[in-house]
Amino acid sequence: MSPPEAPRPEIAAALETLPSLPRDRDGPVFAEPWHAQAFAMAVELNAGGHFTWSEWADTLGAELKRAGPRATGDDAYYSAWLSALERLLDRKGIVPEAERSGREIAWDRAAKATPHGQPIELGAENGGKAG
Repeated sequence: MSPPEAPRPEIAAALETLPSLPRDRDGPVFAEPWHAQAFAMAVELNAGGHFTWSEWADTLGAELKRAGPRATGDDAYYSAWLSALERLLDRKGIVPEAERSGREIAWDRAAKATPHGQPIELGAENGGKAG
C-alpha cells in the first residue's frame, strides 16, 4: 500500500486553521467513509471557488458551537462538518435546502424499498418511475 498523497500546499495551510480536525502526523483521519466524503466535498468545492476557506471555517465554527461541548468524537465533528457543508450549499444556491431535502427523502424511500444486498436505485420505490 502506498503512502497517502500529501495535500496541496494551499489545502494543507487551510487545514491548519481547523484545530478540531481529527488528524495524525500524516494529516486528517476518518473513522467512517462518509467522514472522508464530506471532507473531500468541502475541500473540492473550496478549490472550485464556490466559497472561501474563511467562509468555510466561520460556518464550521458556528456549527461546532451550535453542537455544544457535549458533542464529542469524530461523528460529532463530521456531523457538524456535514451541517456546515449543507448550510453553505444552500446559502450559495448550489444545492438549495428544499432540493437537498427532496433528494434525501427520495434516497430514503428508495433505500427502504430496496431488498437487502441490492443496489439502491432512485425511482425503484415508484415501480421504476422517478419522482
